[in-house]
Amino acid sequence: MDIFLEFFGTTGFASITWGNSIMILIGIAFIMLAIMKDYEPLLLVPIGMGAIVGNIPTGPGMGLGVNDTGSVLYYLYFGVSQGVYPPLIFLGIGAMTDFSTMLSNPKLVLLGAAAQVGVFLTFLGAFWLGFTKAEAGAIGIIGGADGPTAIFLAAKLAPKLLGAIAIAAYSYMALVPVIQPPIMRLLTTRKERLIRMAPPRKVSKREKMIFPVAAFLISTFIAPGAVVLLGMLFFGNLLKESLVTERLARTARTAMIDVVTILLGFSVGASTQAEYFLTSQSLQIFGLGALSFAIATAGGVMFAKFMNLFLTEKINPLVGAAGVSAVPDSARVVQMVGQQEDPHNFLLMHAMAPNVAGVVGSAIAAGVLWSVLT
Repeated sequence: MDIFLEFFGTTGFASITWGNSIMILIGIAFIMLAIMKDYEPLLLVPIGMGAIVGNIPTGPGMGLGVNDTGSVLYYLYFGVSQGVYPPLIFLGIGAMTDFSTMLSNPKLVLLGAAAQVGVFLTFLGAFWLGFTKAEAGAIGIIGGADGPTAIFLAAKLAPKLLGAIAIAAYSYMALVPVIQPPIMRLLTTRKERLIRMAPPRKVSKREKMIFPVAAFLISTFIAPGAVVLLGMLFFGNLLKESLVTERLARTARTAMIDVVTILLGFSVGASTQAEYFLTSQSLQIFGLGALSFAIATAGGVMFAKFMNLFLTEKINPLVGAAGVSAVPDSARVVQMVGQQEDPHNFLLMHAMAPNVAGVVGSAIAAGVLWSVLT
C-alpha cells in the first residue's frame, strides 16, 4: 500500500487542480469545434491539443512546461515568445495571396484601413481599464483578427499576456462565421445587401510583380515597426508573382507554413497553463478582444456606407466586413451573407480586396503601436 500511495503521489491525478480541469475541457471544446463545426481546424486542433498537454500536472522539479527553461516545450515556445513564427507565417500567406482584386479596385483598400478602428478604440478601452500603454496596444491588435500579428506584437510589448492574447486572437478568428453575420445584417438594409458590383478588371503581370516591392517601401516608411512582418509578406508574394521562383513559393505556401502552423498552434495551446491563464486579466482580454473584433467589423461596414454617399458605382456594404484580416474566412462570410439575399450575387472576389488589405493594415497598425509604445 505504501508503494501504491507513493506511486499515486507521482501521477497527475494527485495534483490536478480545478483550473487544469477547466483548461483541459476548453482544449477538448476547441478540438470539437474544429472537427464538428469546421471552425479553423488547422488552428483549433493544434491549440486544443496543446492546451490539453500544457495542463497535465507533472511532478515537482520535472520541468516540462513552456515556462521551464530547458524543456522541449520551452524550446518550441521560443518561436512564439521571440516572435519567430509569425514572420514565417506571413511568408507563407504572401506566397498564397493574390493581390489582383485589390489592385483592380484600389478604393476598396480604404475598407481594410477603416476596419483597423477596432484596434485603436480597444487600445483606449484597455488603457482605461488599467492596463499599461504597452499592454493596451498588444490587446488592441486582437481587433485586426490576425493571430500572427497579435502574437508578434504581444511578444514585443506584453510578454506576460502573450498566452491570453494569442488564444483570444485565434478564438475570434475561428468564430468569424458566428460573430460577423449578425453585425453585418444589423448595420445594412436589404436593399444595400442586394447591391451588385461590377466585375474587377484584369490586372497585368507587370502590376503584380511591381506591387510587392512598391507596397513594402510605402508601408514600411509609414510604419518601420512592421518591417519584419511586411517584409516577409511581400517577399512571399514576390516569390509567387515573379514566375521564376515557383518552387520556393510552393514550399512557402505548403510545407513550410504547415510546419510553422503546427508548431505555433501547439505551443500557444501549451502556454495556457491554468495558473498563468485563468486570471481576471485573461477574462478582460477576452472581453476586450470580442469588443475589438465587433468594432472592426462595424467600422468596415459603416465606412463602405459612407463611401457610397460619394460614389456613383456603389459598393455593397457587406464587403466592408472583410476589412478584418481573417483571410479568407471574412471574405467567405461576406459571400455567404450576400447570397442569402441573392443567390446570384457573387461578392467573394470583391471581398478579397479589403480582406488582403486588412492583412497589410493590421501589420501597419502593429508597427505603429510598437514604434510609439516602445
